Amino acid sequence: MSGVIGIYSNNAVSPSLFYGLNSLQHRGQESAGMAVFNGEEILRKRAMGLVIDGFDEETLAELPGNIGIGHVRYSKAGGAHDYNIQPVMGFIGGETIAIAHDGNLVNYQLLRARLEEEGMMFQTTNDTEVILYLITRYYESDIVEAIRRTMDVIEGAYSVTALMKGQVVAFRDPSGFRPLVLGRDGDDVIVASENAPIEIIGGEMTRNVEAGEILVIDETGIHSYPYEGENRARNCIFEYVYFARNDANLDDINAYTFRRRCGEILWKEAPCDVDLVVPVPDSGIPSAIGYAQASGIPFGEGLVKNRYMGRTFIKPTQKEREMAVKLKLNPLVDVVRGKSIVLLDDSIVRGTTSRNLIHRLREAGAKEVHMRITSPPVKYSCYYGIDTPNRKNLIAANQTIREIEENIGADSLAFISLEGLASAGKKEISRYCTACFDGDYPVDPTVI
Repeated sequence: MSGVIGIYSNNAVSPSLFYGLNSLQHRGQESAGMAVFNGEEILRKRAMGLVIDGFDEETLAELPGNIGIGHVRYSKAGGAHDYNIQPVMGFIGGETIAIAHDGNLVNYQLLRARLEEEGMMFQTTNDTEVILYLITRYYESDIVEAIRRTMDVIEGAYSVTALMKGQVVAFRDPSGFRPLVLGRDGDDVIVASENAPIEIIGGEMTRNVEAGEILVIDETGIHSYPYEGENRARNCIFEYVYFARNDANLDDINAYTFRRRCGEILWKEAPCDVDLVVPVPDSGIPSAIGYAQASGIPFGEGLVKNRYMGRTFIKPTQKEREMAVKLKLNPLVDVVRGKSIVLLDDSIVRGTTSRNLIHRLREAGAKEVHMRITSPPVKYSCYYGIDTPNRKNLIAANQTIREIEENIGADSLAFISLEGLASAGKKEISRYCTACFDGDYPVDPTVI
């Protein structure tokens, strides 16, 4: 999971990239990078850590130019190295090209092995470099044709922004797994993983980039090249459950509204007789509001969040996740003492957060702690960009709901149904990728 942005502007673009990437920080905290075209060449700056730590006024001043792309990255365990920071760069038709990518190719290892056999030397261990090499291989003065030929070869999830001389290029995989949206600020054009960067910069989102669509943005405007194959869009439903910001409007669904509806539906499916509805901040808040409104049970802030902590799910190691949970959330004793509470969270993946929170809420004096989850049990690995590579790490793949309930120490535990989750988005289940819940993989992951 990562965040991408591309901007074609009439003004200096690096400050807008900076603010845009900051608004995408929830999508990746390991590293950040920008590439800018200054009229003659592409300049690039990259840094480990948060955007605000890696880019100051002096650094941004070293990136003059009106066209640019940016990236924030979260890595899998063992992948947090400076050589993997994006954008990655190469040469195409005698010119430089920079690429930033959100997603995961399921046939990355196969393609990389073939390219290495042909003598290609890789500088990174990420699949973005494979996309870069294939585009440069197929390029014969037509970037759209080169991307289409590349898309015929690569399999999996990819929302990409690319920077060439005088152009920002963007494209999305035919399944539309990861989000990508288009917006404008006057004459400026912005493409990004979510709408927040567009709005924060001062623009307005105009539409989603369609599954399989290619965009070329240059001095003559926005040029769209729709996917020529069969429509097989399957948007990742976990984006709405967890990853996207509450204010994200992705593929005609608002994340906040989706999460609030999940809370309302979960009350109907799994009511609970308690004194207080308590959310796990932040993504659990809309669901808890919906649960409280539907049930008439008071809503209470029983956990205080450390706003300077990032997301615990996307920490690369288990030890880091456990420490981060303790630092991130602390029970509010005066609210929960002597109360029976129902705790609303978006998901249980490994069980680390839930177990720790329930234990600490009991220590704070909670009489009962019931748990309601606004997604079905995560039973299957994701091969499209979410860091669940092995089923042994997924508690629901190895334990029943009752066993999980005992494991995390809850008085009761219930998950929303898959049908209830889909109805929160008011689309048919077939319009979503739900592989992490039911093992129905839209793109065969066995090609790896």
